[in-house]
Amino acid sequence: MKRLKKITLAQFRNYSTVSYGFSNAVTCITGANGTGKTTLLEAIYYLCYTKSYFTGHQQNIAQKGTDGFRVEGVFELDGIDESIVCKWQQGKKELFANDVPYEKVTDHIGKYSAVMIAPDDLELLNGGSEQRRKWIDSVLCQTDRQYLESLLLYQRVLQQRNAWLKQEYARPKNDFSEIEYYDKQLVISGTYIFNERIKFVNHIIPVLGKNYRKLSGGKEQPNIEYHTQLTHDPLDVLLKNSLYHDVQMQRTLKGVHKDDLIFTLNELPVKQFASQGQKKSFLFALKLAQYSYLAEKQGQPPILLLDDIFEKLDGERITALMNIIESPDFGQVFLSDTDKERVIAAFSKGADIGFVEL
Repeated sequence: MKRLKKITLAQFRNYSTVSYGFSNAVTCITGANGTGKTTLLEAIYYLCYTKSYFTGHQQNIAQKGTDGFRVEGVFELDGIDESIVCKWQQGKKELFANDVPYEKVTDHIGKYSAVMIAPDDLELLNGGSEQRRKWIDSVLCQTDRQYLESLLLYQRVLQQRNAWLKQEYARPKNDFSEIEYYDKQLVISGTYIFNERIKFVNHIIPVLGKNYRKLSGGKEQPNIEYHTQLTHDPLDVLLKNSLYHDVQMQRTLKGVHKDDLIFTLNELPVKQFASQGQKKSFLFALKLAQYSYLAEKQGQPPILLLDDIFEKLDGERITALMNIIESPDFGQVFLSDTDKERVIAAFSKGADIGFVEL
């Protein structure tokens, strides 16, 4: 089983230089608000994905007054250690495994995985479709190299196609050879993305239901509906039929970049009809389904990162969650909380727990 043995941060948010070792199945990071508990979880996530869970702007991670940061982690698998170093300085990112630089950052994706559950994650249920597409893409990119490459190609060609549409609208040439090339590339990559998203949704729906019932004790039936324009027509037909409107709007109106996931309970959308308690149960069940999917596809359980969950869940849901993460086949867990005694009380006696007190 893969586990993180040690992490070292330099100029990472509020940390100047710090190092922590981890030897327990569950590590609880405790301390007052503002001491850096969430930042430590963020750094672990960064080691796995070379990006922050909370911001897309690398410069926001660098400690104030500095021009970069460094994160190093030592992972262990079957008694063999591997050092991963992520450096960002003056807009340049570098990544090393055992001091050997990666040729491409994307080569690291899928090597180590983590699932984060944080207070603002309810936006996955309540927010717009883009957040749900990012979520499903982030999971599939970790387990399927072809999906990652297809997504990168689709996004690049989509930008090129939209640029062509803007030029055609401003100065019509009526030369469609270029758009035909873009459409062909979008069809190849988009169709693969469409098919894999369908497989993923169908795969995790039963696991979602199982987790939801464990966490809530409720009888509601959770489900995920995959909404896509490709349900009735293939992508090549959609693009061809929409070309006139695309030119007028100066952007591509049809494709998998318009997909959405509709989360439901008893066939009613969670976003509009679920209570706060139901939404929390649904969110945790969904993230645990993501966890199970990654563990199955990668052959190793990912790291589970729980940020400030004791403030967000009631006693019954906390008990149910602890029963899940204390199971023998569960992977390494990191969680943060302001109250050490509350954390101790949540776990059963004899649980393998360690503490980092900030």
